[in-house]
Amino acid sequence: MSLRSPDTLGSRAAIVGIGATEFSKDSGRSELKLAVEAVQAALEDAGLAPDDVDGLVSFTMDTSPEITVAQAAGIGELSFFSRVHYGGGAACATVQQAALAVASGIAETVVCYRAFNERSGRRFGSGVRWREPSAEGTALGWSLPFGLLTPASWVAMAAQRYLHTYGLSPEVFGHVAVTDRKYAAVNPAAYFYGKPITLAEHAASRWIVEPLRLLDCCQETDGGQALVVTSVERARDLPHRPAVIAAAAQGAGRRQEQMTSFYRDDLTGLPEMGVVARQLWRTSGLAPSDIDVGILYDHFTPFVLMQLEEFGFCARGEGADFVAEEVLPLNTHGGQLGEAYLHGMNGIAEAVRQIRGTSVNQVDGAERTLVTAGTGVPTSGLVLAGT
Repeated sequence: MSLRSPDTLGSRAAIVGIGATEFSKDSGRSELKLAVEAVQAALEDAGLAPDDVDGLVSFTMDTSPEITVAQAAGIGELSFFSRVHYGGGAACATVQQAALAVASGIAETVVCYRAFNERSGRRFGSGVRWREPSAEGTALGWSLPFGLLTPASWVAMAAQRYLHTYGLSPEVFGHVAVTDRKYAAVNPAAYFYGKPITLAEHAASRWIVEPLRLLDCCQETDGGQALVVTSVERARDLPHRPAVIAAAAQGAGRRQEQMTSFYRDDLTGLPEMGVVARQLWRTSGLAPSDIDVGILYDHFTPFVLMQLEEFGFCARGEGADFVAEEVLPLNTHGGQLGEAYLHGMNGIAEAVRQIRGTSVNQVDGAERTLVTAGTGVPTSGLVLAGT
């Protein structure tokens, strides 16, 4: 059973630095080098030195261990280090882990990082080819023999049921793709800078796994992103306006599996994100109408619609209309469909820029941003706010 009351973590820590490498399809350097570049850029942005860092958080899938990054980046002793599991579902949870360490006094300054050569090296989109036997992997045994081998095929099952239940066509997913690419087109850091798309172009793109087309699937990227977290009190003395972590949450639903939760009672929602949503609203004291910008994890377009519905921005089955009406500025960096696929870490950076007022697609008066991590897996989310 998930929590039923607000937690006490809210507004005790803030993101004070963001840094990234360029986003490319062939970085030409190691994942460790990417991680160090991003960490150093984030510290410079925060006005802090490597010696100020006493904590590091990353993903279990990251190939650059905390102690190796610390050594290469000139960071000294560590009093806290942690890794979060479940791929893209870990993104916002890395910030939650950092905030927990800061709030409890275990660490004073924690850097969260993610770096990979996800296009020129290992490609997550290629799916499962071989893995060590594990209890975690047992669920895949019910899907892989029948041809469900890739993330797109796993998501397509839920997407098809969503369309059937609400009497919709695959074209509705195009609203997410068009919105993301609209913002990416004016973001110089985005891979698809200068390349907006139309609904007709979305509908004409080739099938990957019906009902998902090419433009429903996020790109693959080489790059690194880092975030610096410290206390709200210390943040006041640093160069940039802090993005206060008003709430942070993780969530796993009943009968949760990694991308293959096909034996739930209903495939048209994301119960894991529902757990996150309830806790973010409880702790922050906010409601959907209070959010100025939404940065929603967009590895596949259907799951963006389901997330909007889980958070209560609209009714079930109405996510596409909500996006089309542009009620909420969504993925103003271009998302993973348009900017880069960094397992959601670049989305957190965009939420920080919106709070600072420095986004290339700045929303006037943005004070509260919602950020989510990967869906279809145990996941996480944040509400960031101005001071």
